[in-house]
Amino acid sequence: MAEFEIVRQTVITADPARIHGLIDNFHEWTKWSPWEDLDPRLQRKYSGPGAGLGARYAWDGNRRAGRGSMEITSSDDREIGIRLAFEKPFKATNKTIFELNPVEGGTEVVWRMTGQHKGLMGVIGKVFPIDNMIGKDFEKGLDRLKSAAEAN
Repeated sequence: MAEFEIVRQTVITADPARIHGLIDNFHEWTKWSPWEDLDPRLQRKYSGPGAGLGARYAWDGNRRAGRGSMEITSSDDREIGIRLAFEKPFKATNKTIFELNPVEGGTEVVWRMTGQHKGLMGVIGKVFPIDNMIGKDFEKGLDRLKSAAEAN
């Protein structure tokens, strides 16, 4: 098993509370998630509280979108932690953290995912580094989050 970490960041010209609301509420992810356009018929299921600790989101989609779930495991003004579980096209459970750091002119948002390559993904990860595969999605998502947060 090999551990991995993917990290991307950007500065958004918006108050941390505005950005926090877009991340901490899975209903808001349709505005910025980089995976929203993978399957126009994606099935979504929300459970638990509407936002914050314990909020859950599950999806089931086509081959590109796959199937999985997320649960907010921690949430405060500066950090949101999420347990991300993939079921298809492969099984994996990863930890995702969004850090919101006030900086001159806005908020630095750091999106970090950590996990372990197991089984077939361990082999694939040696040939195709996961950072190359998922990093571009994080960049796309941060660009969309920036647009959503900066819009009036």
